[in-house]
Amino acid sequence: MPRQLVSSGSPFEGEIGFSRAVRTGNRIEVSGTAPIRDGKTAGIDDLYEQTRTCLDIIVKAVEQAGGKPSDIIRTRIFLTDISRWKEAAKAHGEIFGDIRPASSFIGSSALINSEWLVEIEASAQIED
Repeated sequence: MPRQLVSSGSPFEGEIGFSRAVRTGNRIEVSGTAPIRDGKTAGIDDLYEQTRTCLDIIVKAVEQAGGKPSDIIRTRIFLTDISRWKEAAKAHGEIFGDIRPASSFIGSSALINSEWLVEIEASAQIED
């Protein structure tokens, strides 16, 4: 299978030079995903809502690349306030409670947009 690029339509994709996701063979890598809905930050000051938005975008990108949520094997969750990790964990658990990918919660001093409380990356492996 040739390299497949998945776009979310983000204006940053062309400016920065990245894809929402890239599939090579059975592997899908999803870029750092911010809580953007309809061009605006979703859930201002609501970490749960922002996390849910990021995860919904990630699942959609994996599906566009030919995978499914259960193919996701790794998530990396970057939080600007690590003390609020349980709010992000609640959203993560709702989607991945049965899938249980390897996961990291990482404290970050800042993200690109000061409204963003979270940014998430993911990796998926499609089984033959």
